[in-house]
Formats: sequence, structure tokens, C-alpha cells
Amino acid sequence: MRTIAVIARKGGSGKTTLATHLALAAHLRGRQAMLADADPQRSSTEVLRLRQIPGPQVVETAGPKLFALKVAALRDGVETLVIDTPAGPETEVCHAIVLAELSLVVVRPTYLDLVMAVRTVEILHRLGRPGLIVLNQAPFSRAGAEPPPVRKALDALKLLHTPIAPVIIRARMAYQEALSMGLSVEELTPPGPAAQEIDQLWSAVEDRMAGRL
Repeated sequence: MRTIAVIARKGGSGKTTLATHLALAAHLRGRQAMLADADPQRSSTEVLRLRQIPGPQVVETAGPKLFALKVAALRDGVETLVIDTPAGPETEVCHAIVLAELSLVVVRPTYLDLVMAVRTVEILHRLGRPGLIVLNQAPFSRAGAEPPPVRKALDALKLLHTPIAPVIIRARMAYQEALSMGLSVEELTPPGPAAQEIDQLWSAVEDRMAGRL
């Protein structure tokens, strides 16, 4: 079973949006998927409750309960477990990091997001766990050129010595429109640019877990 922790210590970074989309991506690719909602806000639970068609299982949990949940999920044949972590205390996040084969560090191109990303990557390094940084809610490029906030963020993130996902997730309304119906953008707007981003992110996650990135 593959376990993926999605982490953003800064609220509003789009952590739940990506966690939900990754669980849906696994489901749409024929894998038995579970979304472990360890965020007290339970946003990912609310999203998947809106779904009118079969999808990944969602379970409300908390950091100290994750180990038992993972054991039960493995026994039940779950192939992909995605953990939507809380944005709060380091101790809660550490439970997920230790259990995960890969932790996604979600960061917007803002100063405060970058500060929290640095702290999160320090935890990954201290625990010796693999990570992948995902730049999220980024403004659009113009004529093939990235805007200054994105360029500065990428330059800063390169200093963290942790792989950066080769796809940048842009600030698109399609993500929120899809979640409002319990769907992925891969279902709502195929083969649009948002769907392509999620497909590329899923590929990057698989490459990182296989040691190719």
C-alpha cells in the first residue's frame, strides 16, 4: 500500500484541494483508495460527501490514530492511502510523515508559505523521510515567462535540497468548481489544463515514490 501525506503548515495553501484530488486520481486509475481526513476542519470529508458516484473511501481520524488506520486499511486491501494533515502543531504532522512513503509539501508563492515550507522540510530531513514540494495556487505565466513571485519562490525552494514537482498548479477556479460537486477536475473538465496538471502531479508522485525523481 502506498501512503501519501499532504502537508501545508500555512492555512489556505490548498492542501485539502490537492489531497482530495490525489485520492480521486488514485480512484480514477482503478486503485482502491482511502482519504484519511486528519484535519479537524474535515473539509475533505465534506467534499467527498457531496459525491454522487463511487469514489475513494474517506475516514475521519487524527494523528495518533493514523498507525491503526493504516494497519486496518492494509488489511482491507486499500492500495493508496492519502492523508490530509492538519495545518497546526508539528506533532500532529509528524505522525503522518513517519507513516508515509512520501510527503507532499504544498506551498504557495508567498513569503509566509515559504517560511512554513522551510520548517516542514526541516522536519522531513530530521526524520529522514522523502518529500516532494508542490507549488500551488500560482499565478499564470505570460508568454512563457513566469511572474516574479513564482520565479522567486522556485529559486528559494531549490535551496531546500528536496525535489520540486515538475508541474506548477495554477490558481484556477476549476478546482473549486469540481470540489463543490465532489468531483476531480479530471472528471469535470477533461482534458482541460487543470486536469492535465493533476495528471502530471500524479505522475510526479509515482516517479518520486519509484525513485525516478
